[in-house]
Amino acid sequence: MGKKGEHHGGSWKVAYADFATAMMALFMVLWISAQDDEILIATARYFQSPFNFSVDASLGVMSFDGGSDLFNNETGDSNPSLSNLNLLHTIAQEFYSALDLDLGDRDRPVDVQVAPDGLRVILFDRSRHPLFRPGTAEFTEWGRFVVQNMAWLIERYGFKVRIGGHLAAGFVSADPAYTGWELSTDRANAARRALEHYAVDPRLIDQVTGYADNHPLPGTDPGDPSNQRLSISLVITAPLTPLP
Repeated sequence: MGKKGEHHGGSWKVAYADFATAMMALFMVLWISAQDDEILIATARYFQSPFNFSVDASLGVMSFDGGSDLFNNETGDSNPSLSNLNLLHTIAQEFYSALDLDLGDRDRPVDVQVAPDGLRVILFDRSRHPLFRPGTAEFTEWGRFVVQNMAWLIERYGFKVRIGGHLAAGFVSADPAYTGWELSTDRANAARRALEHYAVDPRLIDQVTGYADNHPLPGTDPGDPSNQRLSISLVITAPLTPLP
């Protein structure tokens, strides 16, 4: 039995405070997780840079191409509103629908991701849906069909376009002077020419780059066929208002 006036310590108060803090943190995580994409992105951006946070500023890059410069927002000329995100999701769905692609197919030949400043599109040069004739920068019928549909979206919404050509490791040409650098660059330029042929304003083309096999997709072997691809960034330059 303790003596009269004996103090039992305050450790229980510390434990209770820790418990209350943990419960509050759990509640905040659950609440944020239940919000829509716009709030999630804004919250993530705040915690990345709390002292420079601005709701109206570009939220940065949701990259999926292993750090390629193609997907870095370096120009500073886009300042999209969060209200564009829902329309960007709709545009992505339009593109998939136009190509009649099964979104449940893990090996689908086109992958579209929505980022705060626009769309990130990968056009895979798969054996089942080849973009180019082997070892050349000549589009197949499927490749031209894909680029034609993309041209319609670009012209309708006024996206600025950045194109990157990528190869899987192991490309060997009969001409020693024609390396993966030349082929990847020629393929990126072939995409530019095709977009312009299908009525995209040349002034919307912002960048055309060949990366050879230097930027394999994250988690893939450099020689994996999935690294045969075009990566295309469609960047918002103004509030999205589609032409009639």
